[in-house]
Amino acid sequence: MINKSPIKVLFDEHEIIISAITISKSAQKLIADKPDVYQKVITELIAFFRQFADQYHHYKEEIILFPEMNKKNELLEDGVIKEMFNNHEEFRDMLAEIEDCLNKKDYTNTQAKLNNYAEALLDHIAVENDEVFQMAESLFDENELEKIYFKFEDCDRDKGEIKKNELVTQLAKLKTLLEN
Repeated sequence: MINKSPIKVLFDEHEIIISAITISKSAQKLIADKPDVYQKVITELIAFFRQFADQYHHYKEEIILFPEMNKKNELLEDGVIKEMFNNHEEFRDMLAEIEDCLNKKDYTNTQAKLNNYAEALLDHIAVENDEVFQMAESLFDENELEKIYFKFEDCDRDKGEIKKNELVTQLAKLKTLLEN
């Protein structure tokens, strides 16, 4: 495996997103006793999913990785790549529904929709980890992968590496909050 692997970047981002999913599931215990804390936690999780998962992670896939994969194998475009794009759109819609329920302080439905989102996202991550990223590694040689890696770095730099790191730090704070 090459040192500058774009696939490792995406795997690592998936691990961070999975930790947010874990937090989202454990937030449910706050509904009965600490609804104000629940509101705060879920508001921050929605922001995390929109920013880290969508604007950093999904963006790299949609703007860089998937188009490069399509150039190498046009058959992917109407198959698994299209499915991944569709999932990303569905996730955006699901987050809007979660936020709507949260704003109405309908915490039971908020959590139910959040749990559905979490399960769909975990399924999506599994397909990417087990199929899409494996395809990418077989489609590209080391030089091509390294170029994609540097495009990922440019993307994070353009979107704000400090902001990305702050999102990860904020996630750790949420985890600590829920553990206490």
